[in-house]
Amino acid sequence: MILDRKVSLIGAPLGLGGAHPGASLGPIGLRLAGLEQRVRALGLDFEDTGDVAVPSVSSAAPKDPRARFVEEIAEHCRDLSNRVESVLRRGRFPLVVGGDHAVACGTVAGLARHYGADGGRIGLIWFDAHGDMNTPQTSPSGNVHGMPLACILGHGPGLLTELAGRVPMVSPRNAVLVGVHELDKHEKDLIRSSGVRIYTMREIDMMGMQRVMEEALAIACEGTVGFHLSFDVDGCDPSVAPGTGTIVPGGTDFRESHLVMENVADTGKLLSLELTEVNPILDVRNTTSEFAVGLIQSALGKLIL
Repeated sequence: MILDRKVSLIGAPLGLGGAHPGASLGPIGLRLAGLEQRVRALGLDFEDTGDVAVPSVSSAAPKDPRARFVEEIAEHCRDLSNRVESVLRRGRFPLVVGGDHAVACGTVAGLARHYGADGGRIGLIWFDAHGDMNTPQTSPSGNVHGMPLACILGHGPGLLTELAGRVPMVSPRNAVLVGVHELDKHEKDLIRSSGVRIYTMREIDMMGMQRVMEEALAIACEGTVGFHLSFDVDGCDPSVAPGTGTIVPGGTDFRESHLVMENVADTGKLLSLELTEVNPILDVRNTTSEFAVGLIQSALGKLIL
């Protein structure tokens, strides 16, 4: 369990990667939901490092409609990766709160650089309703928040794939997708060919979340120094997380979602945690922000008894 973490909150209020305005307010929503107080209640040291700046865009029309605002997103992710690396150098635990899921390129880049400097390899658990394995050539929308996992695994715009100074940032054999229940037609081909392990909601229904997480964590930890968890709240059912921009019914329920986090905490090998796609504009009485803060507590070691 995680009982000795010195937690550093990093806000990543990026909203350029998605189609719906409001994800940029995610860090504010979680702060208002009492994130600091509830982390401190676990007996953990906590600091809020503030938000990483998001570049302004000169025009509402992106330069490249196949990868919308990729230059500005890459700039934000580069600054985020530097912030993550700085937190790690100080012996602290990065807790990144987005923003849309494109921020994961920056978070994982910082981790990969830090641990790769000593020859270490990191694992990755990617919890999401979607595959996030599109590229500019396959994406039906051009929205970069549908591309970050592909970029982390070495496929996509060089501005993002090369952020860590090593390609791929994470080996596909140590990357796991959990909770998927909606995929675009052409990203399925990349998922199949990449070698990444995927657990869809059908497998979760058949196997149970406990067995899925045991297998997923074994993959992420094999030969690595530990793993990063990138958690998109749209993987949860809208009955528990209505405040997100890409709702897909049929996601994990309250207990399944917490079980993901509890299993992660039990390993003692969580290197960093990222929670994305909370959209307060679309939320109902801050329900999703409150739920997200509870999930963070579980990932950081909160127990029922």
